Amino acid sequence: MSIGFWQIAIVVILVVLLFGRGKISSLMGDVAKGIKSFKKGMATDSNEDSEPKNISENNQDSNNQDSNNKE
Repeated sequence: MSIGFWQIAIVVILVVLLFGRGKISSLMGDVAKGIKSFKKGMATDSNEDSEPKNISENNQDSNNQDSNNKE
């Protein structure tokens, strides 16, 4: 049993009747904005990660600061 053209058409008509064209278009606009912001966020993350970070140097610096504060 497969889904035919008429069954899809009936479901689309019911959705349009229930939600209206304006609600559906605004929802699709919100989805598009979400996708754009996600892509923008992924692009900025890859730019920030392009420089290698040395974690051991950061830990040594913080340990030195802690020992200096204790004295």
